[in-house]
Amino acid sequence: MYVGTPMKHLTPLTVRPYECDSYGHVNHAVYVNYLEHARMQFLHAAGFDYKGMIADGFFTVISRLDVSYRAPAYADDELAIETEATDVRRIGGTFHQVIRRGDAVVAEADVYWCMVNGQGRPARPPEKYDLRRLLS
Repeated sequence: MYVGTPMKHLTPLTVRPYECDSYGHVNHAVYVNYLEHARMQFLHAAGFDYKGMIADGFFTVISRLDVSYRAPAYADDELAIETEATDVRRIGGTFHQVIRRGDAVVAEADVYWCMVNGQGRPARPPEKYDLRRLLS
């Protein structure tokens, strides 16, 4: 289900020097951490009780991550990560994320996730953890 008017969230981030590789730019794997941080900020801003969900024995896991790297980022660059829920279902969905430095797109990602129970199996969480309720 596409969320009618998707909520977009912007997370600012400054590149730390230790995140850069021997070529002087942000290592490709570091972007995965940036994306995760921005998604958690998105959920927090939406009022999602992530800690409560975990306490109740449910977890979100990433099932697929498609990242396109467009331009390098360097130490001390000011980045902005835009996160948007583009598909939200009861037990899974997709986030589209764009990392920018000013007007330049540094990276773009589609992140596919699903809900699982304590045994790691796909599971329908209680209604209070249904993201469709928060994001519609």
